[in-house]
Amino acid sequence: MENLENGLRLHSIYLWAKAAVSRMNIDPQNIFIEEFDYPLPQEKIALFPLEKRDSSKLLVYKDGEITDSVFRQLPLHLRINSTIILNNTRVIEARIYFTKQTGGIIEIFCLEPATIADPQQAMMQTHKVQWQCLIGGASKWKPGQVLQKDLQINNEFIVLEAIYLSKKNDAFVIEFTWNSKHVFAEVLHAAGAIPLPPYIKRKAAETDAERYQTIFAEQQGSVAAPTAALHFTEKVFADLAANNIHKKCVTLHVGAGTFKPVKSETIADHQMHAESFSVSLDTLKALQQANEIVAVGTTSLRTLESLYWLGIKLSKDSSLQDLFISQWEAYEHDSVISYKESIAEIIDYLQKTHKQQLFCRTSLIIVPGYQFKAANALVTNFHQPKSTLLLLVSAFIGADWKKVYDHALKNDYRFLSYGDSSLLWRKD
Repeated sequence: MENLENGLRLHSIYLWAKAAVSRMNIDPQNIFIEEFDYPLPQEKIALFPLEKRDSSKLLVYKDGEITDSVFRQLPLHLRINSTIILNNTRVIEARIYFTKQTGGIIEIFCLEPATIADPQQAMMQTHKVQWQCLIGGASKWKPGQVLQKDLQINNEFIVLEAIYLSKKNDAFVIEFTWNSKHVFAEVLHAAGAIPLPPYIKRKAAETDAERYQTIFAEQQGSVAAPTAALHFTEKVFADLAANNIHKKCVTLHVGAGTFKPVKSETIADHQMHAESFSVSLDTLKALQQANEIVAVGTTSLRTLESLYWLGIKLSKDSSLQDLFISQWEAYEHDSVISYKESIAEIIDYLQKTHKQQLFCRTSLIIVPGYQFKAANALVTNFHQPKSTLLLLVSAFIGADWKKVYDHALKNDYRFLSYGDSSLLWRKD
């Protein structure tokens, strides 16, 4: 009997080692994007949110099995004493329309600050600020030409001006000036519109200002919502708390690059966008103590994973100044410490530098072959074919993503930003 047990144990070790070698042999950069395509009929794309946030369907995937539920029952599917991580970024009214004297329309889409690293700080500027923007009708707008828009904030009449300064990479540097002490966040609120995703083919309605925003949105700076969290209500949060499920927030400001299609044949030639994120010392300490982590949304998951690789870098150089995780960096470093040890490195860094908040940027791309360090489960909506978000889902649950999406399509789930939700348990 003892020989049999030893034989079984050795066989198990062999299978584990074989699987580990197989994983290491995966070259994530040689993944063909065509392998992550699926038919998505236009009628499956949700153009409007449901009347009640938590009435969306919830597909639960665990151990290869799929069950259908409803989002308000999410707390019943999570384990007691687990910790959910949400992204508390707030969508800004990033799309501004200016009318030229000739009657032509120029659309300015604010992407990110041009000269200030922290989007929240940029939103608090008065009188003047520079942003990197996309321009609709750029050929009709000459550099140096001033556009004007009349606004009214609290019965005060304001003139907002936009000047085209230069072009930087794929964006334009625009300087906004206004003749009041109101901060840029107030100016955008009065002048702009909520930027709905390009696949929602309609103009933004008044209701989008509320519904394309999570109920706990706080830190201004995103041009797209962390849509996995749009389903949460105060009732869901109360039920989570009643089940002793802890809630913590990170902030990652979602850029328009999240909708950037993968046009290259392999993922190696796709340039991943960089996004700013911040995490409080309190949240880092909670992550260090967490028994089980549930990431709400791909943005939260990318933040959690980026933290691990930042901790790795700090463990090698505690005086690191450039807090940035590049696109393929995670596939080049060795996983020499645990997630909690990595978080401890960041906590130590903040304490030594007398900071309560970590600020970082990441362009980490998560594709099949990536070894997750943080989350045991992921709450997420259903994503576009051939997108980096779908690659992330595949990395998380393996080839079963096809089974999950096929089930969703056959059972009338609603897709993309205003669509239904899923709870995916990680498949190692």
